[in-house]
Amino acid sequence: MVVQAPPQLIGAPLDGFADEARRALERHPEAKLLAFPELHLFGDGYPDLQREEALRGAAEPLDGPRVEALASLASELGVWLAPGSVCELGEHGELFNTQIVLSPEGRLAGSYRKIFPWRPHEPYVPGDRFAVLDLDGIGRVGLNICYDAWFPETTRQLSWMGAEVILNVVKTTTADRAQELVLARANAIVNQVFVVSVNCAGPTGMGQSLIVDPEGGVIAEAPDAEPMLLAADLDLAAVDRVRAHGTAGVNRMWSQFRPGEPAIQLPVYGGRIDPRTWQPSTFSSPATGSSPTTGHVDVVPATVRSVS
Repeated sequence: MVVQAPPQLIGAPLDGFADEARRALERHPEAKLLAFPELHLFGDGYPDLQREEALRGAAEPLDGPRVEALASLASELGVWLAPGSVCELGEHGELFNTQIVLSPEGRLAGSYRKIFPWRPHEPYVPGDRFAVLDLDGIGRVGLNICYDAWFPETTRQLSWMGAEVILNVVKTTTADRAQELVLARANAIVNQVFVVSVNCAGPTGMGQSLIVDPEGGVIAEAPDAEPMLLAADLDLAAVDRVRAHGTAGVNRMWSQFRPGEPAIQLPVYGGRIDPRTWQPSTFSSPATGSSPTTGHVDVVPATVRSVS
């Protein structure tokens, strides 16, 4: 379930957020995942100023009291809790915009540091790893924050890593939300995945949260910036179905290459597309029994896979 809501103020007691989450579940007790917008716990007044000194003053490491309290709340609610993103204090004093997911058992299931901060407006240090979480009862969810959606490489990478759903948490207060709606549908289409884009509500944000299917169809959407809940039961079998039969019964982008075809050089990345590794991961490659990847793979017990 997507919660389109205005942000809580920086430094506000978590009791207010806990009540907000409980109210959402009272309306949709069947929900397994509760997702909030980017930096939902870090509002800086209206208009939202996002002052670096205020954000840094509220930043904590992920093993700090804020995440511990959020994990306890997830356990109380018995759901996967994605409270937006938080200001993470790095071990060397860096400030990261970090998306987190807490498990129904009350632990930090995974995290992702925003790779593409909205420059020059945001003060964050970029992250350097992608993250896909295998959430029991939900599916494989790729983590993605706001401006990341403007860089098609991010959704492509997450989809290749096996994501069935891209969770894009957003704090868009500007007129470019109209373009983001196009990008949400485009990223879903070209990667044949579900995209969930949850933006903050007014008066701070532009709202218009939406949930998109693997062919770009809008399943649910908020028509404006008013606070709103969006609930959808995602048929994840649709991902395999669309990839097998094609978008609109025609296009099968993940089956583009034939055995033995040469690699396509990508000078902008200093890399290439290699037909041998083009297929998206299923966390177990049919050919090798292991996940195809370039680079280093970390498997965190039970739930998380990330690639640098």
